Amino acid sequence: MHTKHFPGRSELSFIATQAMVERGLEPEFPIRALHDVQAMTHAGDDQDPRVVDLTALAWCSIDNDDSRDLDQLTVAEPLPDGQTKIYVAVADVDVLVPKGSALDAHAQHNTASVYTSTRVFPMLPERLCTDLTSLNPHVDRLAVVVEMCINTDAQITHHTLYRAKVRNQAKLAYDAVSDWLEGEGALPEAAAIVPGMAEQLHVQDSVAQMLRTRRRAQGALEFETLQAHAVFEGERVVALRQQVQNRARQLIEEFMIAANTCTAHFLAEHGHASLRRVVRSPERWQRIVALAATYDEHLPADPDSAALEKFLAKRHRADPLRFPDLSLVIVKLMGSGEYVVEHPKSEAIGHFGLSVRDYTHSTAPNRRYPDLVTQRMLKSLLMQKPAPYNTAELEALALHCTRQEDAARKVERRMRKSEAALMLTGYIGHVFDAVVTGKTPSGTWVRVFTPPVEGMLTSYTHDHDVGEFLRVKLIHTNVEQGFIDFATVR
Repeated sequence: MHTKHFPGRSELSFIATQAMVERGLEPEFPIRALHDVQAMTHAGDDQDPRVVDLTALAWCSIDNDDSRDLDQLTVAEPLPDGQTKIYVAVADVDVLVPKGSALDAHAQHNTASVYTSTRVFPMLPERLCTDLTSLNPHVDRLAVVVEMCINTDAQITHHTLYRAKVRNQAKLAYDAVSDWLEGEGALPEAAAIVPGMAEQLHVQDSVAQMLRTRRRAQGALEFETLQAHAVFEGERVVALRQQVQNRARQLIEEFMIAANTCTAHFLAEHGHASLRRVVRSPERWQRIVALAATYDEHLPADPDSAALEKFLAKRHRADPLRFPDLSLVIVKLMGSGEYVVEHPKSEAIGHFGLSVRDYTHSTAPNRRYPDLVTQRMLKSLLMQKPAPYNTAELEALALHCTRQEDAARKVERRMRKSEAALMLTGYIGHVFDAVVTGKTPSGTWVRVFTPPVEGMLTSYTHDHDVGEFLRVKLIHTNVEQGFIDFATVR
């Protein structure tokens, strides 16, 4: 008897590889780069007396449950005057990935790690990004440290950067730490065995929440978009899991934003150009104004992130079920971020969504190439060496990194669609509750609530409005193309 074959996890891995190639990304490492890694015998070291020994501090990492490429550590130190000193340590990747090497050439081509549920395409070989340059627990590693003093008004009153040797005392995960902070779980064992780590996490959380409150008051935007990832049992997708924002993710997000801002300031203060991450004021602001008007809300004629944040917060309270769809529309109207070169005396473009004027990417050099470029600029300054890049090189890198990052995100979105299609392959004919999320000349789009997937409405009897609730029947899926088709149910 012939049994119909449904694609599985291995087919998705193949599709992901093909998607990488189609977007101009390299899914495999060149032989020369792999040979360079094989020749490495130990993690980077430097006997320079200017490298500060901070291995005794109560450093911890907080990341996803399955993360092995640990780029940053944090620690807090309450000061007698009521301020808190926050340290952010960023892995020194440059020490083993010098500019111009085969490893550097591959990293520069892809510019970022690409994450899919079936396969990760790391920017650097695993032995580097998950071992020799990763800030793994209980081993000494070189790092660039951003030291910040933050007062009770959540203002950064002082910052400095320097090279250091650090040691991760506790490898922690977002969800477990957040559950503990919210009083819904026990202190993770990796933290419980380190004296003072519980107090550390409370102090870090308190400062992070102050920073978050201040940024939101200044207009930082809070979005909620659906980006569910597949959960597998063998070859089968058994669930689509939505990443939820929580206290621990906010903790790391706030400290990384602060560190990236201080890094941009530090380079500018010392007369260096930098590769900045910017989101310009929305050119399509009037469309955002018109969208708000459909909710009987008035936004000012000129771009105003604080007014937009108040509108978003109000809509989240009023209709949390459909808020992800509104978030997605606003994100698209704002436009994507980009990399630009900014000089010390030039006017900063800023990051509209984060409501910060000076912002660079510096805290994930194992995963993002612009961060590695910034790290080299910082190290040349700290080691009193010539800048590794001239203005022309930085300009070319800004354009290239913007283009390749866009390609990487398209691969990830493409694979989420294929994962969702695979999840629903066995549910043809099933009926779901859904909401209309968009209308284009090519069709109407709906989002199913459980599981959280979006598809096209290919058969309908009348024109449906965005936000309208429907009952829909699944009529077709195509895993390779990531297509999911529904029809309305009377």
